[in-house]
Amino acid sequence: MEDKPTHPHIAILPSPGMGHLIPLCEFAKRIVLHHDCSATVIALAADSSSKAQNAVLDGLPKNINSIQLPPIPLDDVPKDAKIETRISLTVKRSLGLIRDVLKKLASTHRLVALVVDLFATDAFDLAKEFGISPYIFYPTTLTVLSVFINLPILDETVSCEYRDLSEPIRLPGCIPLHGKDLLDPVQDRQNDAYRWLLHHCKRYKEARGILVNSFVDVEPGPARALMEAGQPPVYPVGPLIQTGSAGGVDENECLRWLDEQPRGSVLYVSFGSGGTLTSHQLSELALGLEMSGQRFLWVARSPQDKVANAAYFSVQSIEDPLDFLPEGFLARTKGLGLVVPSWAPQIQVLAHGSTGGFLTHCGWNSTLESIVHGVPLIAWPLYAEQKMNAVMLADGLKVALRPRAGEDGVIRKEEIATVVRGLMEGEGGREVRNRMHDLKDAAARVIVEGGSSQMALSQVAHQWKNPKQL
Repeated sequence: MEDKPTHPHIAILPSPGMGHLIPLCEFAKRIVLHHDCSATVIALAADSSSKAQNAVLDGLPKNINSIQLPPIPLDDVPKDAKIETRISLTVKRSLGLIRDVLKKLASTHRLVALVVDLFATDAFDLAKEFGISPYIFYPTTLTVLSVFINLPILDETVSCEYRDLSEPIRLPGCIPLHGKDLLDPVQDRQNDAYRWLLHHCKRYKEARGILVNSFVDVEPGPARALMEAGQPPVYPVGPLIQTGSAGGVDENECLRWLDEQPRGSVLYVSFGSGGTLTSHQLSELALGLEMSGQRFLWVARSPQDKVANAAYFSVQSIEDPLDFLPEGFLARTKGLGLVVPSWAPQIQVLAHGSTGGFLTHCGWNSTLESIVHGVPLIAWPLYAEQKMNAVMLADGLKVALRPRAGEDGVIRKEEIATVVRGLMEGEGGREVRNRMHDLKDAAARVIVEGGSSQMALSQVAHQWKNPKQL
């Protein structure tokens, strides 16, 4: 029988969704390439595995293993169940399959830790079973983590719905947050999604550490407060973002088109891998972009009139999104804008010299990619924790402009045109751009040798190499 390798092996468990898989895969690359660990990514499928998920896993370096578990049936779950419920049930029902993977890994590697993401805390029971250390990799902000850490206390001390609180919620180190801006699953305390979230939050104290895909300069207040509290220890290790592209049919078209545009002149418009607009809002956005007179590159998805995260588990639009645009829009904006269906090579677009702004749903992966490339934002949150992110970006960091919605929740074309022009040509946009440039420099500093995020990750890797010190 061969001896086990001596270097530590880390099992990494993202819960379903591209917004979870991508940063955990980037984390796996970082610890394997720079910290002499080996790793296996255990990927869970939701209702069905997606091409996008396969592309990310296939793109991993050969020295990082990946195991894709079969889809878990959720036929008995109500169709209107929220994402957090579906994700949590997928993890819970996959525990037997995950146990089998860990058993095999423990027999062939020096398995020292299980790193799960924010909705996979039920796998902590398996870490205990195998005598390995449980960690959380938190793929969004330190501010949202502050809500998670404090939610059990809020749950006991607040009797009404959080959105009905007359005063903002003040958490240590964070900007004040109105209840209506808190993440979606806490907006209805009677919903299963809230109960699942509270369940996970109560288990956070079992973690040996929480690694967060953020960095001290972008969130100094919550970083200081959480690191001083120290239970469990919090390690800001971001920004961890994708460094390449999975490729796609529109990639060359997008980049060729950008090559022909003046420097800093194009507004990139995308609502992430899961975001969708209503038919009415899609039309208003199109007309607002046209009215602004600014160049734009728009990744359009088919509208969905019931929920804003209809594409969460399936990145590809079933119908052609271009069929839903206002009549004559494409002809009128030809030369000024480019609309591509469903997908664009976002990293390359944000890195391109012609890109001067990003209208975004404020998903944290997209936000970090913008920060790393120094692209100022228009904040248009849709679901999950995105409203919290928008508040932090627009009111706290002041690196984003935010359009105002009408009383019916729709952002009108006139407002869109005004904000787009403001970002691309106005004084407010210039100020936002300068602040984002400073943040870009800070992001570059923290991940190099001696930077705060590099040192935090080194500290955790040292613990894995010396488990007796845990």
